[in-house]
Amino acid sequence: MSEMTAVNSVSNDKMMTRHYGRIWLKVILWIYALLVAVSVVGSGFKMVVGGNAAELFNFANNAFLALIAGTLATALVQSSSTVTSIIVGLVAGGLPVHMAIPMIMGANIGTTITNTVVSLGHMGCNKEFKRAFAASTIHDFFNYLAVLIILPLELMTGFLSKLSLSVAEMLIDTQDMSMNFNIVKFLTAPAEDIIKGFANLLPDTTLGGLAMISFGIFLIFSAVVRLGKLLKKVMTGKAKNVLEKSIGRGPVSGIASGAAMTVMVQSSTTTTCLMVPMVGSGLFTVRQMYPVTLGANIGTTITAILAATAISADAAMPAMTIALVHLFFNLFAVAFIYGIKPLREIPLYAADKLADLAVKKKAYAFAYLALAFFVVPALAILVTK
Repeated sequence: MSEMTAVNSVSNDKMMTRHYGRIWLKVILWIYALLVAVSVVGSGFKMVVGGNAAELFNFANNAFLALIAGTLATALVQSSSTVTSIIVGLVAGGLPVHMAIPMIMGANIGTTITNTVVSLGHMGCNKEFKRAFAASTIHDFFNYLAVLIILPLELMTGFLSKLSLSVAEMLIDTQDMSMNFNIVKFLTAPAEDIIKGFANLLPDTTLGGLAMISFGIFLIFSAVVRLGKLLKKVMTGKAKNVLEKSIGRGPVSGIASGAAMTVMVQSSTTTTCLMVPMVGSGLFTVRQMYPVTLGANIGTTITAILAATAISADAAMPAMTIALVHLFFNLFAVAFIYGIKPLREIPLYAADKLADLAVKKKAYAFAYLALAFFVVPALAILVTK
């Protein structure tokens, strides 16, 4: 009997190994698809605008409008990774970095809507709902505050773009980029050439470029969604253990675990949405969750940096620069806001007061969702046209 059990155990282990092997193979294939997609968006954008990207995106010279566009786009697709990867592709195709920076910041804001939707599941119990709603909106208020402080500083000094460019220069060989061997580009070029070949069959260059952009965006969205689902299957348990063990050990541990979990599952939304029910049930406090959400902001920047590695030649520098802007924006926001106690308390206070209102009248929760992520951004775009 024991021999039979041992044989079954070995057989099950082999089946599990094959199962996880297939999942990791799919992960690699979808990462490859993401890298191809970013290159395709960049190439398609170049075909459409030629050298006129700045003129095409003149609206984004209005930093507020660009910020709103990034917020609305991310709220609609519910993935900052998708939007930032698309932005990397557009920058590779000629969109100026300074125009893309507010869009990147807007993506940080737009991605937080899912947390708030998750918190609505606790409406049946006022105590749970207050905790869950505060836990979800603290992410919003932190990102609002980060943009209010850092975007004006960037517009006045350009410190983010300058720092990011300096680091990008260290990462990329600027001596002779056209001759610099890019292994990622070497691997993705065949697939990109096939897609470009089909686009060239269309009667007009502009039409071909638009087809490439559309296909690239669809592929980015598909890749990010599939990657998230696959990584959840193999990593969520481990990531959750990391999270639970580190919370309560202090803010640095919370930030590190939030970043680690987000990198593991490739989704800041997954990290924060996992925490909201835990806070709602009383397992953790809003204050304990706070640093984890900040870590999630940092961890989610890895996707754009990965996407930028698919770009080569002259476009490599601006693509990597905008990806690093995303990283440094979140790092500075955490260091500056969380590092200064009066600023640190603002998101906590605002989330608590909004949660009080939402508990008294549930309609306030739905009104906040609609206004913050859809109505106000849409009206801002219409008014500033």
